[in-house]
Amino acid sequence: MPASLLPQALLAFDDEQPLAQDLAATLAVPLHLIERHRFPDGELKLRLPAQLQGTVVLLRSLHQPNEKLIEVLLTAPGARAVGAQRVLLAAPYLAYMRQDIAFRPGEVVSQRHIGALLASTFDGLVTVDPHLHRIASLDEVMPACTAVSLSAAALLGDWLAAHVDRPLLLGPDEEAAQWVERAAQAHGLDHACCVKQRLGDREVEIAMPTVDVRDRAVVLIDDMASTGRTLIGAAKQCLALGAASVDVAVTHALFVGDALPALRATGVRHVWSTDCVPHESNAVSVVPLLAQALQRL
Repeated sequence: MPASLLPQALLAFDDEQPLAQDLAATLAVPLHLIERHRFPDGELKLRLPAQLQGTVVLLRSLHQPNEKLIEVLLTAPGARAVGAQRVLLAAPYLAYMRQDIAFRPGEVVSQRHIGALLASTFDGLVTVDPHLHRIASLDEVMPACTAVSLSAAALLGDWLAAHVDRPLLLGPDEEAAQWVERAAQAHGLDHACCVKQRLGDREVEIAMPTVDVRDRAVVLIDDMASTGRTLIGAAKQCLALGAASVDVAVTHALFVGDALPALRATGVRHVWSTDCVPHESNAVSVVPLLAQALQRL
């Protein structure tokens, strides 16, 4: 790849500084923290370096997305205005991917519109385990942009194989099957998936698979934990059926409200996550994944 297309600088915000420092060091580029000023009415003013050149990467994980989307939409043209020729977005967590179809007449399909907005703003995008269930590829969401979807499942599988003796990987619902299978593959770990019926944002029913969890070290694995209710339901059933232990491993540690203490209160032993979303449970770094993809984009 021509040197002019390789990343020349990394832009980030101070609340993601540890991840940004690791990524900048791996890419061997300077890190520039974007200055923010908030006006009394809530508007943001951003300050970038006075001069940029070549390909610039903006790191912004889009959990708590509404304000962060404004930040990235301001930063991209701002970077071009001070000399950047290409602007790439590294969004380890990509928001607004859940709503991929209209379930009722009039519902806005946020995945389609946010995807199109980001595709028109950036020259390329890299993300990790986006919440795509009825969509085969991120290219369908962002056809006008070079978009790369990575998976942290194998990294989680490596971590679990090293830290849990003969784990049984269990998806808390059928949608988690793709992550469970990838995590289990490299080390030949046993795996299965529950079946979930969602009754509301915080109420679910979990049906266990026909696998014997008695005396097994069960690890519930999924792409994200938000309210945690699906994981809580699965953990309770595993322990009630005689599991020796239950741990949790997720890519995106959102853990809204009381999700984490409620999960631990069920008897879950360990909660591990990647650093896609900054959280106390972070144990697995996605920096090597991101860096490799950005250098090839």
